[in-house]
Amino acid sequence: MRAWSAIDVPRVPGTPPPLRLFDTASDGVRPTAPGATAKMYVCGITPYDATHLGHAATYLAFDLINRLWLDAGHDVHYVQNVTDVDDPLLERADRDGEDWVVLAMRETALFREDMESLRILPPRDYIGAVEAVDEISELVGKLLASGAGYRADDERFPDVYHDHTATRDFGYVSRYSEAEMLEIFPERGGDPDRKGKRHPLDALLWRMAREGEPSWASDLGEGRPGWHVECAAIALNRLGDQYDVQGGGSDLAFPHHEFGSAHAEALTGAHPLARHYCHAGMLGLDGEKMSKSKGNLVFVSRLRGDRVDPMAVRLALMSGHWRTDRSWTAGLLTEGQARLHRWREAAAAPTGPDPDDVVARVRQHLADDLDTPGALAALDAWADDVLTRRDGAGWTPDGPSRVADAVDALLGVTLR
Repeated sequence: MRAWSAIDVPRVPGTPPPLRLFDTASDGVRPTAPGATAKMYVCGITPYDATHLGHAATYLAFDLINRLWLDAGHDVHYVQNVTDVDDPLLERADRDGEDWVVLAMRETALFREDMESLRILPPRDYIGAVEAVDEISELVGKLLASGAGYRADDERFPDVYHDHTATRDFGYVSRYSEAEMLEIFPERGGDPDRKGKRHPLDALLWRMAREGEPSWASDLGEGRPGWHVECAAIALNRLGDQYDVQGGGSDLAFPHHEFGSAHAEALTGAHPLARHYCHAGMLGLDGEKMSKSKGNLVFVSRLRGDRVDPMAVRLALMSGHWRTDRSWTAGLLTEGQARLHRWREAAAAPTGPDPDDVVARVRQHLADDLDTPGALAALDAWADDVLTRRDGAGWTPDGPSRVADAVDALLGVTLR
């Protein structure tokens, strides 16, 4: 599957501090310590609707991680999937009387356009579930052969499930109790009441073909993949048994990341699958949770259609901390637009103060668990200084342009 277009990232002089990130599994902020190649897997969309600002906020957070690793001199191997066959997609297509393939292709194309407009760096590998069916079914076959997978006791539909007790430390990613898992599981795609399972928490690996549903030939029998094992197979086959960051929204800690890690670890024995499990906060609208059921989603494409500068959207989203549940308001966007205007005016000034200090402060804030509010405040102070003092003593002609390069490289916001 084709990702969106890459962009050039300026090189910024100086040495950044090591990146520290909050890890859900250990419940604390810890340093990242990638090798020459930093490896990151971020769960992608199920393409049955347009990209909303909750999606944008999540992918923006991991774009910052990507940029900070590049700034530190790492090669970054970033992988993202597209769940282009799954129940929500099929249900939406059926509701609207549309071919599910056409729906998935259209919404995936729109997602690419939205990500490109927001200057999100594209993944090196952008993989759809449909194109990965063979490798997913192969992984499920290995889990079945090892005893970590089993067939449901159902003659008609002997679906394959994962025995969640097959790996040590199940529950370590989300740190939820079994009672909490059982409460959340059905709300997030689980089927705890499915007859024929050994335990309500066991997760689907392979769904045998049903009439009217898409399916693929496999040694497992005609069928299609479960959701969690899709990401496990795509990640393992591109990043190896362990990688640096597993990313997504906070609603993915359980069940998606919990089970995806369990599937992978049952196969490889490597623990943990990811050295950091990073989960972005949820975005609401005017104090209420943003959701399809409430009809209060704010779509990136709608903002683009209204000729809102995507850089203002990016700044508005970065005004809150990436892990914090927060709300989108019209005032937030107005503030982002005003900030963008001030910064661009300052970047166009003929001279400015030595940029090393403000760049160092921006780097320090971002390295501290992506403290974007702190980074934005440092740049606000720089812009105010440039715009109020003008031609200060000891200023340099390349000061504004060097800050603009740093803002481009580290925050992904173009001031030119």
